Amino acid sequence: MATERVTFPGHDGQALAARLDLPDGPLLGTALFAHCFTCSKDIPAARRIAARLSSMGLAVLRFDFTGLGHSKGEFANTTFSSNIDDLVCAAQYLATRDMAPGLLIGHSLGGAAVLRAATRINSTRAVVSIGAPFDPEHVTHNFGDALEDINSNGEAEVCLGGRTFRITRDFVEDVSAARLAPAIRDLNAALMVMHAPRDASVGIDNAAEIFKAAHHPKSFVTLDDADHLITEARDAEYAAEVIAAWSARYLDLRPPAPPPGAPEGVVRVSEADPDGFLQDVNAGPELHVLADEPAAYGGTNRGMSPYGFLSAGLGACTSMTLRMYARRKGWPLRHVHVDVCHDKMHAQDAAGGDKIDGFIREIHLEGQLSDEQRQKLLEIADRCPVHRTLERASRITTRLTTEE
Repeated sequence: MATERVTFPGHDGQALAARLDLPDGPLLGTALFAHCFTCSKDIPAARRIAARLSSMGLAVLRFDFTGLGHSKGEFANTTFSSNIDDLVCAAQYLATRDMAPGLLIGHSLGGAAVLRAATRINSTRAVVSIGAPFDPEHVTHNFGDALEDINSNGEAEVCLGGRTFRITRDFVEDVSAARLAPAIRDLNAALMVMHAPRDASVGIDNAAEIFKAAHHPKSFVTLDDADHLITEARDAEYAAEVIAAWSARYLDLRPPAPPPGAPEGVVRVSEADPDGFLQDVNAGPELHVLADEPAAYGGTNRGMSPYGFLSAGLGACTSMTLRMYARRKGWPLRHVHVDVCHDKMHAQDAAGGDKIDGFIREIHLEGQLSDEQRQKLLEIADRCPVHRTLERASRITTRLTTEE
């Protein structure tokens, strides 16, 4: 995944800082991500979701709202309405790069903002809200006793997430007057509502109200025991994968044909999580699977291990070879499945106790086969190309590409 640091003018002309995460392969679509109240574009949930979506062909723009993170301007001068204006500015910036966003994703108050902004962003085809409040005024519950000071004095300092922010009466009045129901009813896009039943910051009843207000097509996905900020990597990974799979129905993410002269048979493995072992494995423009390590070895067990893929190659090649032979001979092989286990074993003739790789392969054949036919198929199994490759030494040529 390549990431560009970009800036664009916000609602008041101040420069807003953003990261544009780009896919390694063809660009299939664009998503715009709005972070939660007083958060930033760089919170773990935003990074992880953007990384997973970019691995699936989507460019993702995540930016800091005015006065937050690395963006210019005064946070105290912003309102919920100005956040919506910033989102529209972000969409306009993407459009200047021929990347108008088809997918809008908003987290918490950012979710409420994308629901309001969607009708002003004509390219929108799908919207995702994550832990969003149905009533944006809900955010004022975080102000506690300072709310009275804000109403009386026009502003007050509020401690949120260990940081101090100056909140003005304009913000409170603006967010209190905001109503999502009309915007949700007028939403001319597919909607997916994602929410955790145990969300202690924004109750699950908010998701129910958003869902009820929307017309079809709409979907609801539970985030189970995730917290409001989706701090666990596995929860962010799950949310991203669901978003990618769901949005593909509405964004028409068909990959373009490979360019002339593209190499055949290339398998690309890209790191999906630098803090773990999860890998995206792409075979050409259409086939995608995950590789990982078990949790006991520091992985997340979301895909087969490298040796699992090696065993799968042996098993698949064996099954295919037996099917081709039985088909050519006209034998009544009804079904075949192959169980493969990998282990390290001591080499009989190795000095110093060296170990070699061993594969235990069990072949299950179904059908009215004679003993002679079964024995012949067992012999044929040893002729499968992957079996022969594993039995003899291979040569691996490795070269380091230059950084672009």
